[in-house]
Amino acid sequence: MHYQYDVSVIIPARNAEKFLRETLNGLLAQTAVESAKIEICLADDGSVDDTVRILENARIEFEELGMKVTVSHVVQPGGVGAAKDCAVRSSKGRYLCFNDADDVSAPNRIKNQLELARKISKSEDDFIFVGGQFHRLPEGSTTRYTNWANSMNGDKIRNQVYTSHGPTLVAPTWFISRALFEKVGGFRTDIPNGFPEDLDFFYKCLSIPQCNFAKVPEDIVMYRYHPNCASHNVTEQTIWNFRLQRLKEHYIKKWDKFTIWSAGKQGKRFFKNLDEDEKTKVREFCDIDESKIGRGIHEEFDEKERKVTHKVPIVNIENAKPPLVVCVKLDLTHGDLERIIERKGWKEHVDLVYFG
Repeated sequence: MHYQYDVSVIIPARNAEKFLRETLNGLLAQTAVESAKIEICLADDGSVDDTVRILENARIEFEELGMKVTVSHVVQPGGVGAAKDCAVRSSKGRYLCFNDADDVSAPNRIKNQLELARKISKSEDDFIFVGGQFHRLPEGSTTRYTNWANSMNGDKIRNQVYTSHGPTLVAPTWFISRALFEKVGGFRTDIPNGFPEDLDFFYKCLSIPQCNFAKVPEDIVMYRYHPNCASHNVTEQTIWNFRLQRLKEHYIKKWDKFTIWSAGKQGKRFFKNLDEDEKTKVREFCDIDESKIGRGIHEEFDEKERKVTHKVPIVNIENAKPPLVVCVKLDLTHGDLERIIERKGWKEHVDLVYFG
């Protein structure tokens, strides 16, 4: 297939006038314009402010640099997934660079990601998924999340995908091949609000064995944190259900027995959300907290039937048997969790999976 552009920058936008000019300035500063053909594709999702006018006013600046500007409109307000999908459908590039209307790409972003994508791609039909490092503004926003996401590389990108943090390659840094987008079928557009379209899309990509995941080591995006972020519309319970369903399909269904690491709130919540046949596979809870271990048994009480329905032993982590579902919050153990795993010789994706 012949592509008119090397890269299509995908900007979903709804009432984005507050930040859009800064976002566009970041794209105007891209060093890749010297060696790659780039187009800017914004999809307006029913804005009632000056979002479209701001882009139209910047059109001549982009055209002077050889970048085409395309503005499309979501048929009816449909949320972030619909806006992304609309922008992609109007684009003609081999690669899709996702740039939210409130985030700013560093000058070398497209250049670095395009070079990496080309390096790992053997043909135009390859499924390529490239991410990168980022920082938050205001500085210090979501520190734990930022540290976790920026530590994701290598095998962790495919393996550590069940934690509460979401995709291991953060959506504002996505740079993917059109072939991959078409293979997945695009974003869900039938649920306008409260749906994690990025996690849904990422999980579908993970299910494609031929998908090549990679990450540039540079900080390439200023990922803005503010009260109106679209991600705030998705509840924690929705994300929990997504993660749990995939974990069940890819791990629990295949295990005869397994251990839950955490006899505390998160471990008990995890157990409670299992189906009855899955609960029978739980051989034990394990912990390092002596007070929890001292209870000896976790009893699940059914309020409706007014009786104890399950009794599961609680053991010291030293006596725990893999495989384990780790429901401990990864970065709140001062390194104890990692030291125990290293000493035991347990391998992620083989002996344990992180769900914390």
